[in-house]
Amino acid sequence: MALLMDHQFRLLPADKQVETRPFLEACSYLPFFIDCLGPTLFVPIKAEITGNLTKIKAVYESNPVRYKTLQQILEAEKEQHGSQWPRVGATLALMWLKRALRFIQVFLQSVADGERDEANPNLLRVNFSKAYDASLRKCYGLFSPGVSRFIQVFLQGSRFIQLFPRCSSTVFLQVFLSFNGLWFLQGVHSSVSSSKAYDASLRKYTALACKAIMFAAPYKTDFLKSLSKGREVKDEECLEKIRKFLNNFSATVDTIYEVFSKMNADLEYKV
Repeated sequence: MALLMDHQFRLLPADKQVETRPFLEACSYLPFFIDCLGPTLFVPIKAEITGNLTKIKAVYESNPVRYKTLQQILEAEKEQHGSQWPRVGATLALMWLKRALRFIQVFLQSVADGERDEANPNLLRVNFSKAYDASLRKCYGLFSPGVSRFIQVFLQGSRFIQLFPRCSSTVFLQVFLSFNGLWFLQGVHSSVSSSKAYDASLRKYTALACKAIMFAAPYKTDFLKSLSKGREVKDEECLEKIRKFLNNFSATVDTIYEVFSKMNADLEYKV
């Protein structure tokens, strides 16, 4: 749990303005948190978070005074880009980033609240599923027929799994995602000069990874130990620190969602 508590999000001021620099600094440590969930399966999610942070940071550093808060970035870009807004710039990057932040928020809150599958209490599948439904399903909900069929068969105890009798489901998914990574890399290779095409390729691969991860979630004990940087810490102690981390983190995420709602800046579409 030291991993999160060492990099707390700031307490919001009375006017609920989210300062850009400390926000980016706190978010920059989230990829290390993602590693606690699964460094292999979560590669595309880490890449998308990092990419969106880089885009927001570039806009902020172009004029730190003008873009002191996230709200000021959205307001300035709305004026700059006219009818193209909010489909451009740091606004679009923040839109995707906030969905990843909501996923983390709901996941951690679910773990802290003790929600679990009573038949398999050490699995985090229930927590992942709740977080996915609350944050990413509406934008990562579409898969190609082939991928959809694969997932359906996989969940039913597929013949594909029977071809790898000595592999755990996690190992099998890692192999499958690595193979599909070739499709992602091909998209990147064919769109080096196109940021939009690159983002589309990454988000499609992230969509596949998100869906698969729910069924190859790490054990709760392993996850809590990773959060504590490998130290043996009592579960309740770790969960209490998660709750403390969520105080400022949840307030920040909720505020960003409120800003997007008030400015009508959210785009409801799927990749």
